[in-house]
Amino acid sequence: MSEEYIFGWHAVEAVLKREPERIQQVWIQTGREDRRVKTVTDAFNELGVRWKVVHRKELDQRVAGVHQGIVAAVSESREWSEDDLLAMLSGSDKPPFLLILDGVTDPHNLGACLRTADAVGVQAVVVPKDKSASLSPTVRKVACGAAETVPLVRVTNLARFMRTIRDEGVWLIGTAGEASSTLYQADFTGPVALVMGAEGKGMRRLTREHCDLLINIPMLGHVDSLNVSVATGACLYEALRQRLA
Repeated sequence: MSEEYIFGWHAVEAVLKREPERIQQVWIQTGREDRRVKTVTDAFNELGVRWKVVHRKELDQRVAGVHQGIVAAVSESREWSEDDLLAMLSGSDKPPFLLILDGVTDPHNLGACLRTADAVGVQAVVVPKDKSASLSPTVRKVACGAAETVPLVRVTNLARFMRTIRDEGVWLIGTAGEASSTLYQADFTGPVALVMGAEGKGMRRLTREHCDLLINIPMLGHVDSLNVSVATGACLYEALRQRLA
């Protein structure tokens, strides 16, 4: 099985907690001797995971990004398929709560969306196989562990997937600046999927046509749009407010 690198304390700790068998080797920056390091290295020792202390330069050479002094080589995680997600939803006693991202190619935005999705209880994030950021080390770092808890499902045909879940009773709510309904008029209490488009272009035409409802986020200032991860957060927390009520 091929390997990949993850970095950042939250990302490494998330794998250690949920899938420790994936960890193959770890490098920790010299100079850290706090309780967090001891807790993690004790766990590595119990599991028989190889780890060593190295200078920052070696970590910088292994990954591009703010590694926070820890890098791990892990076996690739299993990629969820559309069938995996449908099986999970059919076996759950909770109404589906999904996030669909159409054309989000920036890894920082994808990571931030995963982090918020985890916080509000989204069961899975769905993206198209093309025109979407991959689950890279940067995405995992920004997600702060959420990439290990929220399935990222890559589907070949996003419009077909949307038809499938709509036939299963999932209400598809998409965001569009020109929509006549606002975020606060939408009903997020039942089986629902929030559909977000890419910055600038928004959703693709077919994606938009498969939505049951289009909503906008009220904008009272001078700017006319929000970063996609910020907009996703606003919508997901309104959905959570309704679902808790």
